[in-house]
Amino acid sequence: MNTHAPIKDATQLGIPKMLVLGLQHLFAMFGATILVPILVNNYFEGEGLSIQVTLFFAGLGTLFFHLCSKFKVPAFLGSSFAFLGGFHTVANLNTGIFKNMTMGEKLPYACGGIVVAGLLYLVLALVIKLVGIKKVMKYLPPVVTGPIIICIGLSLAPSAISNASQNWLLAIIALAVVIIFNIWGKGIFRILPILMGVVISYACALIFNALGMTNADGSAILDFAAVHEASWVGLPDFFICKFNISAILVMAPIAIATMMEHIGDMSAISATVGEDFVTDPGLHRTLVGDGLATSISAMFGGPANTTYGENTGVLELSKVHDSKVIRIAACYAIVLSFIPKMADIIGTMPSAIVGGISFMLYGMISAIGIRNVVENHVDFTHSRNLIIAAVILVCGLGFSDGLTFTVGSTDITLTSLAIAAIAGVVLNAIIPGRDYEYGDPERYRFDKEGI
Repeated sequence: MNTHAPIKDATQLGIPKMLVLGLQHLFAMFGATILVPILVNNYFEGEGLSIQVTLFFAGLGTLFFHLCSKFKVPAFLGSSFAFLGGFHTVANLNTGIFKNMTMGEKLPYACGGIVVAGLLYLVLALVIKLVGIKKVMKYLPPVVTGPIIICIGLSLAPSAISNASQNWLLAIIALAVVIIFNIWGKGIFRILPILMGVVISYACALIFNALGMTNADGSAILDFAAVHEASWVGLPDFFICKFNISAILVMAPIAIATMMEHIGDMSAISATVGEDFVTDPGLHRTLVGDGLATSISAMFGGPANTTYGENTGVLELSKVHDSKVIRIAACYAIVLSFIPKMADIIGTMPSAIVGGISFMLYGMISAIGIRNVVENHVDFTHSRNLIIAAVILVCGLGFSDGLTFTVGSTDITLTSLAIAAIAGVVLNAIIPGRDYEYGDPERYRFDKEGI
């Protein structure tokens, strides 16, 4: 078990080590962040989002988030998967002004809908600022946030298995290296288990590829075709979004889901580093940072942004909790967005390596959720707490494809995490016998009359 004391100020390690730590966070977020534009390109038949633009706004959005949150919250903002269903819906719109549009012409309208979705964060932030965090957090006690954090990690688990199954040998090597360096590593290597897992397993991939080995589906372990074609320097392919009520009605309601996920992620990061970021710098500030990062990205042709659980897992493993390291990773992402060849080289990383490392990262997130419940002394001998946690877990893991319903002529999809969060908040509000008071030094006050 990794028991060394957390490092709050990474400057004590020196600039070179901080630069390497930033690289570790870059690798953690890279696979998922570029996967969003890759998937959106499929929906829009090759005329979708640019990987370079996505990387640029992941970096810029992260820096903007840190500015809004007083540089206190060690969070990285990468591409949000929550809006994929919305992109798919907009790509398939073929009535009204969309009737004779090409896929490339539809894309700016999808981004316009995301701009509005991001602005909804500001509305919730204003509500929190006006009514006070205590009243808001009354609806989000640890019996709600803990199981949601658990769901965040476990809902990602199938992704880890799917990636790892491409090549189990590489996945196991990556996971083994992370475990070995995390437990037995010395000095700088002990706080770089993810980076060492990537480097050593990639070296193995190069050897296996040279020996003629292939993935489980027969494909090559490494494919450098895109690297050869890419230029060294190139501007990201920015464009200006457009607005249409149909696209807005598709995209904007998704903000309900992502705002709930944001609150869960803030709880997870707070539990990881042992600080209450919900109070200081405040949930209203983190919501403003996340919302504006999303709106600015979409305004110029990027995807929605969201706080990344992968990087929370890195915080837990490395025990380096300094937000400066995250900002270094953000700067790397911005620089990479102007170097297509380097971005494509990192993009050659086999998905099996990402899968093997994700075994650890995603499991860590769920373990943090369990710790959140334990440290706040959630009493599961109380039926109400048991009921709330049970429903959250089933909703968060059971609705794997989310829940889609139609309003007018528009399909709206709530993600599993949004459903879980809404169910938890509602049950906590209506079932009598609350035993938690936010900010109470005793943390919990057991209600003897509660069920």
